Amino acid sequence: MAGRLWRLCNLLMAAFFGLAAAVQVNDPDAGLWTVVYLVPAALTLLVGINPSITDNSIWRSLCDLHSAGCIVGTIALACSLFAYAQGNILHEEEGRELLGLVIITIWMSLCRSSAKSPLGGGRLIAAVVVALFPFASWLYIYVNTEMRASWPAHCKTVM
Repeated sequence: MAGRLWRLCNLLMAAFFGLAAAVQVNDPDAGLWTVVYLVPAALTLLVGINPSITDNSIWRSLCDLHSAGCIVGTIALACSLFAYAQGNILHEEEGRELLGLVIITIWMSLCRSSAKSPLGGGRLIAAVVVALFPFASWLYIYVNTEMRASWPAHCKTVM
């Protein structure tokens, strides 16, 4: 049961990362963000298909390299937000980008740790929560038109 749930969470996250890459089409720096999301989409899809892939040294190296880049990006965006944010960080494009990097980093960490021991208990619950969070957030943002009102035009036309 736990193994199936873990695989399902990975397939959900692969879908989320793929969708997140797809909505970058109007973004001024779409190339960067498409790659940022497609790499974990591919890595996560592989885990959903074959969870033991996390033991593979190439998979681990790609995961570690991408996670390191996301951590650097998270720090840079957090510094920028700290210096320039006007209010709710989700109203700032950098805030939404930061949240995406945090989700990637958390998910890659969960995937990476699944190689050492099967996910169960608290870590499996965390995986389910993290897997459902992006979809719940997108639904909330889609329903909350007031929140989207202050966004740049390229962010409004994707939804």
